[in-house]
This record gives sequence, C-alpha cells and structure tokens, in this order.
Amino acid sequence: MVSGRSIESGSGPIRYGMVGGGQGAFIGAVHRIAARMDGEFSLVAGALSADPDRAKASGKELGISPDRTYGSFAEMAKAEARRPDGIEAVSIVTPNHMHYPAAKAFLEAGIHVICDKPLTSNLADAKKLAAIAKKSGCVFVLTHNYTGYPMVRQAREMVAKGVLGPIRVVQAEYPQDWLTGPTEKSGSKQAEWRVDPKRSGAGGATGDIGTHAYNLARFVSGLELDSLAADLSAFGDGRVLDDNANIMLRFKEKNGISARGMIWASQVAPGNENGLMLRIYGTKGGLEWVQADPNYLWYTPYGEPKQLLTRGGAGSMPVAARVTRVPPGHPEGYLEGFANIYAEAARAIRASRKRGGKSPKEVIFPTVDDGVEGVAFVEACVKSSKRNAAWVKL
Repeated sequence: MVSGRSIESGSGPIRYGMVGGGQGAFIGAVHRIAARMDGEFSLVAGALSADPDRAKASGKELGISPDRTYGSFAEMAKAEARRPDGIEAVSIVTPNHMHYPAAKAFLEAGIHVICDKPLTSNLADAKKLAAIAKKSGCVFVLTHNYTGYPMVRQAREMVAKGVLGPIRVVQAEYPQDWLTGPTEKSGSKQAEWRVDPKRSGAGGATGDIGTHAYNLARFVSGLELDSLAADLSAFGDGRVLDDNANIMLRFKEKNGISARGMIWASQVAPGNENGLMLRIYGTKGGLEWVQADPNYLWYTPYGEPKQLLTRGGAGSMPVAARVTRVPPGHPEGYLEGFANIYAEAARAIRASRKRGGKSPKEVIFPTVDDGVEGVAFVEACVKSSKRNAAWVKL
C-alpha cells in the first residue's frame, strides 16, 4: 500500500511515467537513460507534451501504449491511480512553473515523485508542495544529479569525518557561455523558457545553475546558510532574468566557526561549457572537485603536498565505491551520476512498499526539503540584489 492506494508490485522494474520530456527535450532523454541504466525502472506512461500531437508522436517513439499516452498530467494521474498495474512513480521534467501542479496531482494520487530542479518557480508553491509530499507518505526525489557522483560522496564523507577540520571557506562556481548571445531569439526552446519569468521563476542563471552550485556546497560541507548578499546581472539585451550572479555567503556557526562562502554562476562566460567546481577549506586541509574531471578529487592536508584521490583508487572510501559502476581509469560522469540518483530513488521506493518501510541509512538523495531551500536561496538572491546586494537572511 502507498497512501491507501493498492498496486501490483512484484520484484520487477518499477513502473514509472513521465510528464514533459517529449520530442526535442534534452533533460527528458537524460532522465530516461538514467532510469533504465540499472534496470530498476520501466517507462509505461507519459504526458510528454502540452501539444497533443507531439505528445502522441513522442509516446509512439518511446514505445508507450497509445492508451497510456495522455494529453495532460491531470488525466494521467487519475487514470494511472485507478489501474491495478498503474505507475508507482513519475518523473517531472517540465519547465519550472509546471513542477508544482504536476507533482501535487501525483502525490495526491499516491504516486512517488522524481522531480527536476528547482523544486518550483516560487517559494510559496515550494512550501505547499513540501507539506503535500509529507502528508502523502510518498517518496519525493529532487534530481540534483551532482550529488550522485562518487567523488562528491567521498568529499562529503571526508568533511563529515573531520578530515579537513572545522570548515572555514566554501567556494562554488558554475559558469557556462550558451546565453552569451541572444540564444532565446534563435529558436532555442531551452533558452526561451529559461529567460521567461512566467515559466522559469524569479531567477535566471541563479535558478538554473546557481541552485546546483548552492546545493553542492551545502551537500558536501554540511553547513547551514545564515545569510547571503547577491549581485545579479542581466547582460543579455532585453533580458529580465539574471544571466550572471555573484553571491557571498555567511554560514551558521559550526565547531566554533562561522564559515564564509562565495558562489559565481554565469551563462555569459565565453569559453565555459559546464564549469561546475567546488572548493572547501578547513583548519586541517582543503578539497577541490571539478565536474569536467569528476573521477578525481584533490585533497591537500595543511603543510603537505597535494594528493590526487581517484574514484576506485587508493584512498577511495566505501561511500564512493557504493555508487561506482566501472573500474578505476574508466571514466564515469554525468549520466552515471544521474543514474545513481535514480538508483537511490528505486531503493527508497522498494522499501516504501512495506508498510512503514524506510530506505536504508546509506541511501542518499536530495529531498523536497532541499528543494524548498533551493527556491528560498533563489528568492533571497533576488531580494538582496534589488537592495543593492544587501545581506538577506535565508
């Protein structure tokens, strides 16, 4: 039973559906690859586009039965909840403004939710969705996929075990260059909705990639943010939403230290494709991880030479090995990190099939609460920037 809903749940793949992600959608394809990488999920239903013709064509391409290719997420949630072989989970891969109504519909139907980030387009909806998720008893997974990388898990464990000592400084950056020109006027649907506040929300680059940088900094450091000061810019001609953000962070005191941090997120930085990077420094040492070279983690004990820790190599911890898929020297990256989030989701969903079942302690994934914090981060950045980069409490 899941929230009072009876389902057929054998030991086979978890039946799931998808909202959004039809023809021409990048992130939908990524989610589908990640979901099937371990054989844990089977795509059986979809409301793949707001355009009925595109939805049908997309469903046909993906091998979804015509009677389970729906014209809307609302229709899909109701129909699948009534079926004895209905979906157990749904992936929501729409523009931001549709996350709330879609997730709400499926949660209220007793269906687990795997949602792309940010959680919603505004904080009020994020808080309401968190309450709905908790009331439903369903698993809610937010796909901050970088938390699935083995060496990110290793960095988190090293910080938690005190290898770096109390943390003093946290720096994250996420530069891209794809909006340097008027990309939204070139027919790019990905760019069009991201620069539209009605669909994206209050943040541009801040919401799209700044939330990734912030989530990664919080995930690894274990620190809680107290306040921030943000300077947001919209350099693109006619843009309303930011395409560049410089953000200073003050964390709450931990181990007698109030750590400081900084985030730079930009989509107008020529020469940067997807330059996510994290640096963390404590009293005993520092760590550096670069998404473009994700199988390596640089560790520097204070006063000693820099050490290169490799995924699966000497110095690799069990938390990294647990989510490692291939031997050392064979690169793992973006898709595998995404798949690790889906694999964790599968473990949680399978555990929930038992009344009162809880997923194992080692299962880690971003939750609806992380999503609420991410949206709060975006709105605090916008508020601060409007006040000439004044300090704002999260």
